[in-house]
Amino acid sequence: MNKHKNLLTQLCLLLGLLASGCQKFLDVKSDKKLVVPQNLTDIQGLLDDAATMNLVRTPSYGEGSADDYFLAPSSIAALNHVAKAYIWQPLEYRYQNDWSVAYLAIYNANLALDLLQEIDRTTANASVWDNVMGSALFFRAYYELALIGQFGLAYDTQQSGTDLGIVLRRSSDFNIPSKRSKVAECYHAILQDLNEALPLLPEHPQHVFRPSKAAVHALLARTNLYMRNYEAALSETEHALSIKSTLMDYNDDTDIFSLTAAVPFKPFNKEIIFYTEVYSGFGLHTPSRANITPELYSSYSINDLRRTAFFLANGTNQRFKGSYASHSSTLFSGLATDELYLTKAECLAQVNLFTEAMETLNIFLKKRWKNTVNYPTITATDQADALNKIRTERRKSLLMRGLRWMDLKRWNKEGANIILSRTMDGNTYALEPNSPRYALSLPADIIEQTGMPQN
Repeated sequence: MNKHKNLLTQLCLLLGLLASGCQKFLDVKSDKKLVVPQNLTDIQGLLDDAATMNLVRTPSYGEGSADDYFLAPSSIAALNHVAKAYIWQPLEYRYQNDWSVAYLAIYNANLALDLLQEIDRTTANASVWDNVMGSALFFRAYYELALIGQFGLAYDTQQSGTDLGIVLRRSSDFNIPSKRSKVAECYHAILQDLNEALPLLPEHPQHVFRPSKAAVHALLARTNLYMRNYEAALSETEHALSIKSTLMDYNDDTDIFSLTAAVPFKPFNKEIIFYTEVYSGFGLHTPSRANITPELYSSYSINDLRRTAFFLANGTNQRFKGSYASHSSTLFSGLATDELYLTKAECLAQVNLFTEAMETLNIFLKKRWKNTVNYPTITATDQADALNKIRTERRKSLLMRGLRWMDLKRWNKEGANIILSRTMDGNTYALEPNSPRYALSLPADIIEQTGMPQN
């Protein structure tokens, strides 16, 4: 065990040193000949390195660019030049950042896949071999989806064949030149990895740090949702819910410390399918600094238990405290059953089964309503009314999870006409629907090293 820990420690130190080197290449340059996992257990250990693969890893620039919060003037001043990101202006920034931490996870996944090709799959090792292969494919797809959601424009069947996306790395060989793939290519690569991973993984993981069939279905649902392929997203959501559908009852669930506590939810609660956290990034979205917009806070009924669970007074404003990360300053970004119910409801409405959509929404919301007060069943008069109500509840339930930015992009593609507005130094700035600025700035050092075009 100590030998295994030492091996992983050396590898992590090597990656860290190389990542902080002068060239700062795209995906962290590492020579796998220096420290090489020798067997399946070692390769699985590479993927089980939660500090690299799960914790404070997912991109945050999009969350900082979304509209669920605002900053006080003193907080804006403390950000210095990074404040440009708050008002959707092009920003020059360098290592360490969202790009580098996510691509380190992708590098580990690629390294695991490369090393796995040197080990024969046998009857004796089949289950372990399959888990390593499926997990590596899942991790690669997971972080690529997070990256394309931030650095690419919304998926569009007419434009995504030419719109620039991210870099699709399919090897741990850092000598292979990096180039940006098209948005459509990125999404299709993600779908391919997930479909290949699906039969290789168990239905339930040993720990939510690990991928599973439920996680693959949930990520396929999220991917197809971002692509606005609602029939496929609905199918994948139902597959995921057939494996895991448990919801916490916010009234009296054993996975809740106390709704009024500064940290309400216990670690790894029963809704979590796959666990990751949002990277600290530029710090715009930090809960202690980010004040929830008053109109969003006021949209929660006094009998809606999310109002108590999610918010804590921050002077005259409110800050978010309801992260499933069970930490006051860390935001959960993984896959959970609450997202699945909301995705299912939206997809049902999108295929014009709006009555069934509202039934799904009500099943979910009853678990968040004070049980001493009659629950006001939500109904819809038509598809548009259903979608409007579901989108509202999606925003209110999946707050600060890194999902809002992508929701804004895809809904504006459908004509939602959501205009974002912020004030800084007495000036008002707006982000128009479908603006090219929805594809956020790539790191300056990556552009310099690779010659790739900037957004």
